[in-house]
Amino acid sequence: MALLGDRARTAPTTAPATAPASKPPAHRPSRLPGLALAALGVAAASTVHLLLPAVPMLTAAVVLGIATAHLPGARGLVRGAARPGLTLAAKRLMRLGIVLLGLKLALSDVLGLGWATLAMVVCVVVATFFGTVWLGRRLGLRGDQPVLIATGYSICGASAIGAVSEVRGSDEEDVATSVALVTLCGTLAIAVLPLLQAPLGLDAGQFGRWVGAGVHDVGQVVATAQTAGPEALGQAVLVKLLRVLMLAPLVAAMVLTVRRRGRSAAAEKRPPLVPLFVVGFLAMVAFRTTGLLPGGALDGAARIQEILLAAALFALGSAVHLPSLTRTGLRVAALGMSSWLVIAGTAYTGILLT
Repeated sequence: MALLGDRARTAPTTAPATAPASKPPAHRPSRLPGLALAALGVAAASTVHLLLPAVPMLTAAVVLGIATAHLPGARGLVRGAARPGLTLAAKRLMRLGIVLLGLKLALSDVLGLGWATLAMVVCVVVATFFGTVWLGRRLGLRGDQPVLIATGYSICGASAIGAVSEVRGSDEEDVATSVALVTLCGTLAIAVLPLLQAPLGLDAGQFGRWVGAGVHDVGQVVATAQTAGPEALGQAVLVKLLRVLMLAPLVAAMVLTVRRRGRSAAAEKRPPLVPLFVVGFLAMVAFRTTGLLPGGALDGAARIQEILLAAALFALGSAVHLPSLTRTGLRVAALGMSSWLVIAGTAYTGILLT
């Protein structure tokens, strides 16, 4: 009995093998709430622009995004269920809008400005970009804010910020803060610059070129220059679109910087020298230059581009956290005003010399 008992105690026991519990597949958060909220933001921004034509639709979209993020009833939605869709809108829709931006620019129009004007615009862009970056570093601004603000001021506002932030992998809050600042200063330009035309002794054409060289967003350029008549508006748009054309070499330079410093979002993945959306932008410029697109198609593309950028800017505005912004608010405001003086002064000097 004892022997049997010992055998019973020492006999190996084989428990039935159990397969490891498989984890349920992770479900990607739905992007529909955020995309729906961005669509509502676009509709609201369009309504504001219709009621107040002096307020560009893209400016209204940023402001409405910031306001929505701080409404007590919507704050949780913006930071929770709607965040995936808003992030998608801020990145993917921004890229598509930048591609369609190329349809506003024909190389023949740019060459018609003359080499003196082309050189002036290049000098304004270079001086504004490097001057703003230097000032931002001196003021102690964090992260990519100096580079993004410099990009927005020197090239084409929020669209350029979105393009550069893509290749640099910038923090979303840095992007949102930069967009908010550039949009605010560009909006102020609509009211301030027309008051300076007579004191500065600028005729309509000179004023238009000054506005095109010194105001950030295309919509803000149109709103500012149209106060001096059709000649000013035409000159302003051409000069502004020449600045837009410089987006491609700037992004390529940023990619080289990212590669050299190893700052890409995925450390082992080198970003392409010319990102796909920049290739698309250049392709649209070439397509517009051929003259094959009828006016109706161009108008439709411009409307789609505005809607895409409005959705992206609403989403970026919703990422602005005002309490965090106030901690660097004075330094950001100082950089914004200093950069504004740099670009306005450089552009004015260039206009007088050409």
